[in-house]
Amino acid sequence: MIERTFVMIKPDGVKRGLAGEIVSRFESRGIKICAMKMMRIQKELAERHYAEHKGKSFFDPLLGYITSGPVICMVLEGDNVISIARTMMGRTNPQDADPGTIRGDLAMQTGRNIIHGSDSSESAKREIELFFNDYEILKYDKPDEPWIYE
Repeated sequence: MIERTFVMIKPDGVKRGLAGEIVSRFESRGIKICAMKMMRIQKELAERHYAEHKGKSFFDPLLGYITSGPVICMVLEGDNVISIARTMMGRTNPQDADPGTIRGDLAMQTGRNIIHGSDSSESAKREIELFFNDYEILKYDKPDEPWIYE
């Protein structure tokens, strides 16, 4: 089933110069990028994005971290892309993430795990709407799709 998900390269991933490698991993897998932009998240948007964590001990440090520098936000599209992107990212704690995953190869600690991805179709829809307007999300055909999908 073709679906969309939201993925964000966090400030540590951008500042460490890992954006190209991360984007390349998704493209090499055959995942379509429908939207991408670099931005600095304002506190109000960060609070809405992480609303489910409000009141937890790590909420304020998380807001400080995610607003500390530029991020790259993407809308990815593909068959079962939510699950595939999460598998490619690896476990939240990079020390538990498998080698070959983005976090397993490129990160060391949970507080600096370089990437975020939606965990369900509901969160994907909500996060995409937080960060993108409809006109920013492009529909197009990739010429290699017949070699990716049966």
